[in-house]
Amino acid sequence: MDGSIWVGVRERVLALIAAPAGDRVFGAAGHKFSLEDPLTPAELADLESQTGVSLPGEYRDFLLHVGAGGAGPSYGVYPVRLVQGRWRWEGDGAELADLSRLAEPFPREGADPEAVQLLLSERPEEEDFEQIEDFDDAIEAWDERWEPVMWSADRTVGAVVISTLGCAAREWLIMSGPERGSIWSDNRVDDEDLKPLLDDTGGPMTFARWYLTWLEKAERQPASALAAG
Repeated sequence: MDGSIWVGVRERVLALIAAPAGDRVFGAAGHKFSLEDPLTPAELADLESQTGVSLPGEYRDFLLHVGAGGAGPSYGVYPVRLVQGRWRWEGDGAELADLSRLAEPFPREGADPEAVQLLLSERPEEEDFEQIEDFDDAIEAWDERWEPVMWSADRTVGAVVISTLGCAAREWLIMSGPERGSIWSDNRVDDEDLKPLLDDTGGPMTFARWYLTWLEKAERQPASALAAG
């Protein structure tokens, strides 16, 4: 890719800093429409060498032409930074990604889908218990079985946490395997399995579509506020 899709995007994002009603955009109170500096080609090469993976093209060009993180969907794009000689993504839950396994294919169906479905089918329901104390004991016992399966690091190899929606709901960027370059939703905190985000055509939400859709909506927010005024 030549990065042409990102031409002018950095300037469009930074222009929102002074836009009327820009603070109405979800997450803007946190990232304030600021962006990290883009990576240099040498820094990008070092990042890919250290992680052992070639980054998805759209994201790779974003890092080179827009920024290494900052303003973006939800509470922003997690920045990737060099800290004490090691590259890492920074943000709530970023440590869930195993950076030593980014070259392994992301398991679309999960590391053990049958175990997940079995556990979901066995989840206790409050209406099945006469005493709330008995339900509390049952759900606690179920959680002890559920968490090691649902939160196994094997389920998110080949991916990094790229953003958060708050309250431990996150989004992952897939780095390796058939889903490479797409964004997946992670709402496991509410006992929902990982699932791919879809665009308006029903296809996989790629990084560029994810980011540019957010930008277009953010730009419309101040404009609609002015019209209403």
